[in-house]
Amino acid sequence: MIARIWHGAVPAHRREAYRACLARTGVPDSRGTPGNLGVTVLERLEGDVAHFVFVSLWESLDTIRAFSGEPVEAARYYPEDREYLLELEPTVTHYEVAIQVPPSGTG
Repeated sequence: MIARIWHGAVPAHRREAYRACLARTGVPDSRGTPGNLGVTVLERLEGDVAHFVFVSLWESLDTIRAFSGEPVEAARYYPEDREYLLELEPTVTHYEVAIQVPPSGTG
């Protein structure tokens, strides 16, 4: 399993709107791609900037390519992102998932 990790930052006063933007663009797009195993979006407020970390889990790099295209390390953006993000970071990072423990009570 591969984790694809992207970071973006928005002005703090726009964080709720950007969270909603992710919920209607990147989250369903990732989840709708065969081979996606889940998505988690992390958010941290730091002064007047809200940081988002988008973690998507995938069966393999080949399944990520179906979502991202080539090069696989390139970040994928949606037209709405330009309205919110302070910078369009050019790349994402991939990690092999070494250990994953499901939440208690889920088997």
